[in-house]
Amino acid sequence: MKTKIKLANTFPHLHIMKNFLLALILFSLFACKNEKKPVVETGFVSSKPNVIYILADDLGYGDLGSYGQEKIKTPNLDRMAEEGIRFTDHYAGNTVCAPSRVSFLTGLHQGHATVRGNKNNILKDADFTMAEMFRLSGYSTDLIGKWGLGEVGTTGEPSKQGFDNYFGYLHQTRAHNYYPEFLMQDGVKIPLNNKVVMADSGYANGVGSSATQKNDYSHSMFIDSTLSYLEKPKDRPFFLYLPLTIPHANNEGTLTADHGMEVPDLGIYSNEVWPEAEKAKAAMITLMDADVGRIIEKLKELGLDENTFVIFTSDNGPHKEGGVDPDFFDSNGKLRGKKRDLYEGGIRVPFIARWPGKIEANTEADLPTAFWDMLPTFAEVIGHSDNRKSDGISFLPTLLGNTEAQKKHDYLYWEFAEGNHDAQAVRSENWKLIHIYKTDTWELYNLSKDIGEENNIITEYPKVAEKLKGFIDEAHVYDSVYPLEGEILDSSK
Repeated sequence: MKTKIKLANTFPHLHIMKNFLLALILFSLFACKNEKKPVVETGFVSSKPNVIYILADDLGYGDLGSYGQEKIKTPNLDRMAEEGIRFTDHYAGNTVCAPSRVSFLTGLHQGHATVRGNKNNILKDADFTMAEMFRLSGYSTDLIGKWGLGEVGTTGEPSKQGFDNYFGYLHQTRAHNYYPEFLMQDGVKIPLNNKVVMADSGYANGVGSSATQKNDYSHSMFIDSTLSYLEKPKDRPFFLYLPLTIPHANNEGTLTADHGMEVPDLGIYSNEVWPEAEKAKAAMITLMDADVGRIIEKLKELGLDENTFVIFTSDNGPHKEGGVDPDFFDSNGKLRGKKRDLYEGGIRVPFIARWPGKIEANTEADLPTAFWDMLPTFAEVIGHSDNRKSDGISFLPTLLGNTEAQKKHDYLYWEFAEGNHDAQAVRSENWKLIHIYKTDTWELYNLSKDIGEENNIITEYPKVAEKLKGFIDEAHVYDSVYPLEGEILDSSK
């Protein structure tokens, strides 16, 4: 089905220029060391596309103009939707950062993944990642932005998970601060011209921080590094994973400011009669939008546009942190819930894909898909095949307009372990079942009739509920790390 998407008004670019630090952050290419398994590189194959996967952080389903946003201007991402395909039923791997990203990288839903919460969130040596798959297929593999799945010396360090090079934050709590003391590049600290106050209590002790002097804005450094990376001569196709931090809040921002929505300039929102935190959130999203536009323009300039497959999405739903309220901009649209909920607003996310000449412009898909589908989808795109287990199904046929050939899931499954939010959820066709552990309650919704999950109809459809409970039993795997069925899903275990 085709849908015309109205573009928002053009927004002036908010990018800030770097000076003496720029030379330090230009993304250099050199051989990856300390690989956990041998990799055979097949060399450059011109028929294989480059792949760029851009991941926003805590961006809600309703935060883009192409998904109904009316106040925040996102003309470049709206244009990307017009030039490609927009999915209406795409889901993150989880409702918080680390487990969501692991489901993307490993192709496993949260019943099987080795990371299921924001604690104990280090990728294991046995995990086979998307980056390793790309390298085995002859790609250069590079990470710019927020990692959050293992620091230097651990099994989760990007260089031990298939990435040739990386630049950004390794620790996800350090990534709260947009003006950090340093960033990491291939195991080396790159000092920045900021001065910070470290958090001295709570979970953020020693890693969370806020700046007293703000000069080097990490997001803009990621974009500068990306543009420089694209300009470098290459002898093989590339996979670039670009997990941005916008619009995540600095949860330690009140150490030095009134709110945690850190942005250099409020831009076109400076005179709005809105709370300062909301103006800053809008400015952050519009800045990110402008920078996605710069990346696409750079691809065109370098003649890479037609052979580069670009995806934009978010790792979970909108947050209520840093002084903002997701209801102010209707960030979850018609959906219920936010970050840390397994209602639709916590896990359904925008998903836009652009691949000129391959993906038909101005198309829309309502196929239910999820982060764990990306690994088999990319595998089919690049012609990689092996017998490793994945919970995903390639949706390349839908991307290319061949919906008759598209396979579908029997169900999609999530579980979330964080204090009082412990829950499981499963979607099968348009039915959605949620199990809330604290109260041991079950909720059933028909998403085709009740997208806002307002009417629990479990007593009316007991057979449907029992079928979906069976999917939960099938999906949830217990081992020495995870609790038995019926116990609280505590991510600290």
